[in-house]
Amino acid sequence: MAGPGKGLEGVVAAETAISDIDGKEGVLFYVGYDIHDLAEHATFEETIYLLHHLELPNEQQLGELKDQLGREREPNQFVMDLLPGLSANERPMSMLRTAVSASSAKDPDGDEMSEAANYRKAIRLCAVMPTLVAYYDRLRNDEKLVTPDPNLTQAANFLYMLTGDKPDDDHARIFDLCLTLHADHTMNASTFAARVCAATLSDIHSATTAAIAALKGPLHGGANEQVMKMITEIKEPPKARAYIQKRLANKEKVMGFGHRVYKGVDPRATWLRRMSSELAEKAGDGTFFEISQEIEKTVHDEKGLYPNVDFYAASVYGYLGITTDIFTPVFACSRVAGWTAHVREQYADNRLIRPDHAYVGPDPRKWTPINER
Repeated sequence: MAGPGKGLEGVVAAETAISDIDGKEGVLFYVGYDIHDLAEHATFEETIYLLHHLELPNEQQLGELKDQLGREREPNQFVMDLLPGLSANERPMSMLRTAVSASSAKDPDGDEMSEAANYRKAIRLCAVMPTLVAYYDRLRNDEKLVTPDPNLTQAANFLYMLTGDKPDDDHARIFDLCLTLHADHTMNASTFAARVCAATLSDIHSATTAAIAALKGPLHGGANEQVMKMITEIKEPPKARAYIQKRLANKEKVMGFGHRVYKGVDPRATWLRRMSSELAEKAGDGTFFEISQEIEKTVHDEKGLYPNVDFYAASVYGYLGITTDIFTPVFACSRVAGWTAHVREQYADNRLIRPDHAYVGPDPRKWTPINER
């Protein structure tokens, strides 16, 4: 019987009730709900509740979660004192990694590891991370910080803090859907990193920091940023096919296509394509969307590959006015819902994660004195 593939491919690393994927059929479920059903009906706040409680909230439960998120958005003073220096000296993901780690220093629950305390910490992290990203972007651009509005949704509040203007209903709804689509995705590299850290019974801030560190790597996060750079390099839709063909001929990777799990269409990409088209029409400028369409068609014609979640997310974020180099931190502001749910699930039925190995070094040998080597 063949062993596991490289990168632990084919290895079941944990049992989870949080999400599931059928890669052949192109289906993603959150706690048994098809992502298409959630995209059609759920808000991001409902999605956070679902991932953590494994059931959809009623009106009272949803209201309580919204109130808690609204109360917990402001970073503590220790982190606020760090942000100017981080904004001046660190790249976005490095800032987020450091600021999230530092947030544990003054957390109201301290080192408490009870289930209730870890849930409060999880929601606190979901609430504060968008603020860290928005404050970072405004600080580095010498703009006045915009205080979080507890009456706005997670999506609307982030766009408000980032731009200084409260978004219209369409932009808030579309960004809310982006957050829902990105909230969890089974045992990806960052989620696995979070669970490995949590399995040592390290705290939830450490586990989330580990997840951010894993997402920082270009083989996991950052594809949407590279897609947007590619779109801006192409500039005009008619130039897209030749640009992509040249890249492929030079054996250069075209980011945003193919997936480790999905063998066909990534179901999240379907919604992001639709949102990109809608935003293009609303903006009266179809450039980003039309270039994206040409790239998608060319890559499929040449390589038979389909776009993944990162591809159309780039143009959606671009239309929403989000700066390209914070695309990955923005993704993290959604995925923290899944990361923290997985960490709490790991705590609930924990065993230290310690894979076996396949040794490929020399056979046993004797020590050679240095004057005989």
